[in-house]
Amino acid sequence: MAPKTSGSGRAQPKAARRVGRYTPPEQSGRYTRPVPNKVRRSAPWFGPLIIFLMVFGILMILLNYLGVLPASVSVWYLIAGLVIILVAFMMATRYR
Repeated sequence: MAPKTSGSGRAQPKAARRVGRYTPPEQSGRYTRPVPNKVRRSAPWFGPLIIFLMVFGILMILLNYLGVLPASVSVWYLIAGLVIILVAFMMATRYR
């Protein structure tokens, strides 16, 4: 198959050719620049909150195991401790 030619009979360079209706995002106005790393920062309280939640969740499970907390709802202390640790872990994945 012969390369595409412009009206002057010369072959167009590959970068100038278009296949179908494709236009680069820069030309169509849909391109969004990436956010610089200096701008992507977590709030100063975010890190200490993650550590506090981790320690609080572990402490709740430990105190339940040792029998310090009331025994009438001991299963719920375990579930609450695990949920708090899970929330802290999910927050840690968003930390910058």
